[in-house]
Amino acid sequence: QVQVAESGGGSVQTGDSLRLSCAASGVTASSACMGWFRQAPGKQREGVAAIASEGSTTYADSVKGRFTISRDNAKNAVHLQMNSLKPEDTATYYCAADLRRPCTSDRLAIFGARGQGTQVTVSS
Repeated sequence: QVQVAESGGGSVQTGDSLRLSCAASGVTASSACMGWFRQAPGKQREGVAAIASEGSTTYADSVKGRFTISRDNAKNAVHLQMNSLKPEDTATYYCAADLRRPCTSDRLAIFGARGQGTQVTVSS
């Protein structure tokens, strides 16, 4: 059974950075599509970033240049480095994993095995 667990959320101010981590079990992170999506209150899920098994990455336009997704094969984990945070980044962030293709964060938001989420709050 695929399970993922997020950590690293918090409350920060505009311009600050946070690093989210996602520990996977029941799946080898390097063999799966893994990534992040987020959901703010009253809004739909939004794909944020994904990393495919071969290492290619994709990002939502809203986070390009500010967020970086990476994978730690030794720890079977993925990370999301979030820089230059904005109030509109405030949401619950979910990690998800899926073995199917294509590997996109939008697909992970719908079809991926996700964790409980971690809250990110950015104040102005």
